[in-house]
Amino acid sequence: MKKFWLFVLAVVISFLPGLIGLIFSPSGASDLWYNALNKPFLTPDGWVFAVVWPILYFLLGVALYLIIVDKTRYSKAKSYGLFAVHMALNALWTYFFFGLNLIGGGLIVLVLLIAFTIWMMRAFSQISRAAYYLVWPYLIWLLFALYLNGSVLFLN
Repeated sequence: MKKFWLFVLAVVISFLPGLIGLIFSPSGASDLWYNALNKPFLTPDGWVFAVVWPILYFLLGVALYLIIVDKTRYSKAKSYGLFAVHMALNALWTYFFFGLNLIGGGLIVLVLLIAFTIWMMRAFSQISRAAYYLVWPYLIWLLFALYLNGSVLFLN
């Protein structure tokens, strides 16, 4: 039963940036601002983000759970710290991009987020290969987000 609650906790923790992001996601004035931006042709419809992000947060939660329950003697402190920093950067991007309407600031945060995600993945790989592989879809999505954010900055 303890492992079940650890799993639930890991998944809930991984969803925190998404929940924080809901505060700043496009609605009202922010929605008008975002809709008025020129966007690249590969920009998905809004519903795609609503489907993809929960899946990615769930995968991150499973990866975190695998790190927590792994019996390795390798220190997990680095992995936990990198996971926490990466989660904070994830939430910070939404604040910069949608909350403050700072496209360039969002791009800087996103580059940092990608760097910390890669660093986190390297730390995860020393503890659990499965956790490492579970983060790959997230990294790929972040790289796509980098294209979107960079294109929006260029086009506006």
